[in-house]
This record gives sequence, C-alpha cells and structure tokens, in this order.
Amino acid sequence: MTRPTHPLIIPTALSTILDSVTVIDTRWKLGEPLRRHAYDEGHLPGAAWVEFEGVMAAEPGTGGRHPMPDRDVFTAAMRAAGVDNDRPVVVYDDDDSLAASRCWWLLKYFGKEDVQVLDGGFAAWQAAGLPVSTDEPAPPEGDFYPTDPGAALLDADGAADFAAGKLLLDARPADRFAGRNETVDPVAGHIPAAVSSPSLANVTEAGPFLPPDDLAMRFTGLGIRTDSEVGIYCGSGVQATHLALALEASGIRPRTSIYIGSWSHWITDPERPVEK
Repeated sequence: MTRPTHPLIIPTALSTILDSVTVIDTRWKLGEPLRRHAYDEGHLPGAAWVEFEGVMAAEPGTGGRHPMPDRDVFTAAMRAAGVDNDRPVVVYDDDDSLAASRCWWLLKYFGKEDVQVLDGGFAAWQAAGLPVSTDEPAPPEGDFYPTDPGAALLDADGAADFAAGKLLLDARPADRFAGRNETVDPVAGHIPAAVSSPSLANVTEAGPFLPPDDLAMRFTGLGIRTDSEVGIYCGSGVQATHLALALEASGIRPRTSIYIGSWSHWITDPERPVEK
C-alpha cells in the first residue's frame, strides 16, 4: 500500500483495505477511563484493544494528568497489537477521535508515519452498516521500533515562549480557557497570551471532523499558514493532539509542537502566571 496522504480515513474506505492495515481500538472517555467492556461488546473486525491509561499516558502526577507514556511501555503495547514498521495503522475510538488522536500523535512522535484515524470512530462505522465483531484477534507480535521523535514536545518554558513570540493555542472549551467553568483542574484560567481554539469545535455533533475547507477557514482566521510554528496545549495533552490532527486534516499542516503536560502541569508551579 502507498503511504496515506491524509490523516483521516472514512469507514467505507477503511472497509476496502481492512485486511491490509493494523487496526487499534482505544476507546476512552474522561471520567470513564476503563472502556474494555465496549470493545468486548463489539469492535471492528480484526481490531486490537489498547488501553488508553498507562499506555497512551503515564500515571498522573507532577507531569500533569496525562503525561508522556514510558517509551518501552508504549512500544510493547503497539507490538502486542501487531504494529509493524512497514504496515499502515488505523486508530479509532467512540466517535470524536480524542483518544484516537493521542495514539495517532504518539505513533507519529515515535516515527510511525503511515497512521490514520477513523473519522467518526466506531459510531461512524456502525452508522455505515459495516460489520462488527466480538472475536478478539491474536495478531503476531509486531516489529514496531520507535525512532527519533517525529514531532516536537514543549515544556512549560517552551509553551511560554510560544505564547510570547509565536502562537500558542489552547484547545480546551472556551469557557475553561476564560476561567468561567473549570470542572477538571483546581486552578482556572489559561497561559498568558495563549489563543483559544477549542478542538471539539472542529468536529460535528456526530463526531466526524468538519470538511478540510471549513477547518482551513477556521485556522487561517487565526493567521495560521503552512510555514507557521504553532504550539498547542489543553488540560492534559489529549485535546491538544486532537487539535494537531485537525490542523493536519485541514491541509494547512503547519509545524506543531505539543505541551503534553498542558494546563494540569502548568498550574503545579504557583509561580507560573495565570490569566483569565
């Protein structure tokens, strides 16, 4: 297969190549982290289950609520799911691609380029009338080997530098950015000079992303071009990867850097400034 040129794939397109790709189910919701039951009740044929907590993120702590995972733990989980260096991967979750985008970004961070997200997730697959399985596959262990990072990470100082001299996007809902409705973290507000760009505004109510032209219009309205350097953060590094996926899907494809610790890490130091 040729390397995909778009980060998203629709259900009908995936159904025609299902035997030629490795499919990962990583359904997860904030507040309901253990979703193995959803996989057991039905999943894409041949899809391997990969837990979000512990694989896509390390244990919460001073690094934030969803810090970068241990490289070896992530690699072992991908190999157990059958991920090979030379075989394309498609990742999906329930519908909005939040968890899937984190896996997509991590695979790209560790050098895996031929990875896509199923647009609209499991809900879109079912809506298309495509087959669902309850059988758990036993794929041969993959040979995935992480290489030098293919994406850029920011720490707190780097995020502050982006906000001051480039562009730092806050992917959380606008009310959390404004400090009006902080329901997750103990401190409300945002990093000074950051710009609000709610990631979930880039998907439809049903879950799939907006068309590329609509996404491009949203981002060009923020002054983003292909040669732009864009930093992204959110609450804990999940919606930030979702926004990075939307930027890629828009066709603009600027250089993005993710502050994985995000707001939940920023506020661990009371000396860091907070704006509302």
